[in-house]
Amino acid sequence: MEYTFTAIIKKVKEGYIGYIAELPGANTQGKTLVETRENLKEAVSLMLQANKEINDKKDTDRTIREEIKVVV
Repeated sequence: MEYTFTAIIKKVKEGYIGYIAELPGANTQGKTLVETRENLKEAVSLMLQANKEINDKKDTDRTIREEIKVVV
């Protein structure tokens, strides 16, 4: 599955810092712009995977799970 997010990257003295606008907590840093972009991709992937695992453990007999499509 492929998603598109908004990366916000700022130049700082030590290199770059970045975060994903749509995912609070998906933050990173890097020495180069390329490194920061790659780190952001990894942060998003790990965050989505962790959230899925947490929610899968909360499953009960009364839970309805279904995919929804959202157009923004």
